[in-house]
Amino acid sequence: MSREVHNGPTDETQARGTPYSGDPQGGAGTEAERLDKLPLDAWHREHGGRMVPFAGYEMPVQYEGIIAEHLWTRENAGLFDVSHMGQLLIHGRSVDIALETLMPGDFQAAADMKPKYSLLLDEDGGIIDDLMATRRGEDFYVVVNGATKHGDIAVLEARLPGEVVVDHMREQALLALQGPRAAEVLETIVPGVSDLSFMQGGPFHWQGDNLWISRSGYTGEDGFEISVPANAAPALADAITAHELAKPIGLGARDSLRLEAGLPLYGHDLDTATTPVMAGLTFAINKRRRAEGGFAGALRILAELENGPPQKRVGFEIERRQPVREGALVLDGDGNEVGKITSGGFSPSLQRPIAMGYVASHLAEPGTALKLEQRSKLFDARVTAMPFVPHRYHRKGAAA
Repeated sequence: MSREVHNGPTDETQARGTPYSGDPQGGAGTEAERLDKLPLDAWHREHGGRMVPFAGYEMPVQYEGIIAEHLWTRENAGLFDVSHMGQLLIHGRSVDIALETLMPGDFQAAADMKPKYSLLLDEDGGIIDDLMATRRGEDFYVVVNGATKHGDIAVLEARLPGEVVVDHMREQALLALQGPRAAEVLETIVPGVSDLSFMQGGPFHWQGDNLWISRSGYTGEDGFEISVPANAAPALADAITAHELAKPIGLGARDSLRLEAGLPLYGHDLDTATTPVMAGLTFAINKRRRAEGGFAGALRILAELENGPPQKRVGFEIERRQPVREGALVLDGDGNEVGKITSGGFSPSLQRPIAMGYVASHLAEPGTALKLEQRSKLFDARVTAMPFVPHRYHRKGAAA
């Protein structure tokens, strides 16, 4: 989910963010560019949101401070406005079969109301975008990244059969309530949401409006994503933040939360130069699709599954206190460039810098000692498993 913007205490690269999938490469932009406004634009300003250019919109990067907002979300419930994301309804004859030509997901076997993480791929197996797709009867509700949504729609319309229609749900806002007490908060407003498990969605009603709510998110915490008519979004945000456990949270904390959770961000950790195998996203390719192929880039991706990719996405522990940012080089013991950092910053939860990036596959084992070079300075680092902070999703049989 998107380019960096200046945001204060944890520096510019902490201000990216979006899905369940992250937000893509559309970034801060320039003052000359025309920026769209979110349905909650006035609401953010009234609540002290510091607005910045992001993915073609004016969006709140912080309210009271990134570190405070980050820690609040880890302990309570944080409300994020992700209305810049693209909400699509894809429908038509054999839509599940059609989607399987572009993505590696098993859409024919997709259960109703169960969101699936998937990847829109180019013909070479590169990642055009990562997204969430949910079967709703005969249709699919798809959420794509904000800065790539128009390009995604163009790709879908060009490559799907003529009888499959892509509707952009421009009239809908999208809110995300995240944190260990999110269910406690939302249940008081929309009764019944606590019955949802992780990666399960359903229709709900609030004050006469139809909502679509899924138990999902982009922080590694329990939480919900709420599709709501744009004209009802301010009132719903008021109702949520009236609860003492809920506060509005900006893009800065969204990025530091997803980095701690080891979740990739499109346009940074994912792009058309990376494949699902390189990115460690092979869980999105199930057994049938591996056996049958038939999706964009299948030849390359199936070969990488069998033989291994040239590079792999990994996490890094860094010995110094100074964060290492996107674009830093990864060097081996002989000083050879073997990869690059794609996301990095200070972890408020761990109180130390963390990073992720790509390295040559033979160096991707946890514990491998490497050097990171940033602005002519060298940092000692070790490859480490992700997530940096354990996920706390609400799964069946677990306490809410």
